[in-house]
Amino acid sequence: MTDFISIENYMLENMRDSAHDQEHVYRVLNYALDIARSEQGVDYDVLVTACLLHDIGRAEQLENSALDHAEVGAIKAERWLLANGFAPEFSAQVCECIRSHRFRSNSQARSIEAKILFDADKVDVCGAIGIARTLFYGALVARPLYTLTNGVVSDGADNRDSVFGEYKFKLEKLYGRFHTARGAALAGSRQANAVSAYNNMLTEARECYANGKAERRRLGFILSKT
Repeated sequence: MTDFISIENYMLENMRDSAHDQEHVYRVLNYALDIARSEQGVDYDVLVTACLLHDIGRAEQLENSALDHAEVGAIKAERWLLANGFAPEFSAQVCECIRSHRFRSNSQARSIEAKILFDADKVDVCGAIGIARTLFYGALVARPLYTLTNGVVSDGADNRDSVFGEYKFKLEKLYGRFHTARGAALAGSRQANAVSAYNNMLTEARECYANGKAERRRLGFILSKT
C-alpha cells in the first residue's frame, strides 16, 4: 500500500511557504479523481502521487524564473521516491506525469495518468481562481501586470512576459488541449467565469492608469507603473 501520508508531508515541506499553491494541489487532486472515474486502466497510486508532487518545484522557479518547475519537480520527486524505497518503475511513471503536466512540445502527456493530471491542472488554472493565481504569481516573478501600446493599457496578448498576456495565452490556447472528455467538460463549465473575471481585471487596470493611479488591488500587489 502506497504511503500517501509521507508523500503528502514531503509536498507540504516543499510548499510550506506557499499556502495558495497547497490549495491548488488539493484542487487538482480532486479534479483528477473526478476525471479518473470516467477513464479505464488508471493506476491510482501513480495518479495520486503525481498530483501531490506535481508542483514541488515552484520554490526554485520563484527564485529563478528561468527554471521549469515541472522539470525541477520531477527531479526532486524521483530522488525522494527512490531514496524512500519506491520502485524505479513507479518513480519513473510519477515523474513522467510531473514533467508533462505543463504543455510543452517536447513533453507530451502519454500515459492515462499523465493525461488526467494535465487536464486536472488546466481545469484549475483556467478557472477564475486560476486567474488570481496567475496574476499573483506573475507579481512575485516581477512580470508587468500590463503593457502600454501607444499610451493605451494593453493586456500584452502577444507578450507572455506580461501577466495578462500569460493568462490570455492560457484562456485561448489551453481550453482546446484537453486529453479527456470529462476534463474538457469541467473546463467548459468554468470558462465563462474565467473570461469575465479576466476582462473585469483588465478594465480595472485601464481605469487605474487613466486616472493616474497605481492602486493596491484585492489580489495583494500593486499595479505596475510604466
